[in-house]
Amino acid sequence: MEANGYRRISFYKGYFGEFFARQNKKVRDKVNWTLRLIEELPQIPESYLKHLTGTDGLYEIRVQTGNGIFRIFYFFDEDKLIILLNGFQKKTQKTPKKEIARAIKIKKEYYEEKKQLKKP
Repeated sequence: MEANGYRRISFYKGYFGEFFARQNKKVRDKVNWTLRLIEELPQIPESYLKHLTGTDGLYEIRVQTGNGIFRIFYFFDEDKLIILLNGFQKKTQKTPKKEIARAIKIKKEYYEEKKQLKKP
């Protein structure tokens, strides 16, 4: 078990922070509550987390507050480490392909940067 729970959450660059900063206090509070839940519970209900089919290890955190539905993309690195990518407000039934493509691009950037840091 991790020091403060079952998982650790990390932000990659400012992508998630930009999304988070644009939200009102009620949405930010619900996002923070959901992130704590993810860190602290041994099993997370699918109503909060879901693997995106057709992607290589890309998941979404699902946050709903009032009439607002929000999604935050993430992936696992080193087993218990969750890397948050971009977020958006969901306005249609299907997740927009451009948002998934952006998350995939950011994930690729993360691993390329990580690989560069490991070089001697």
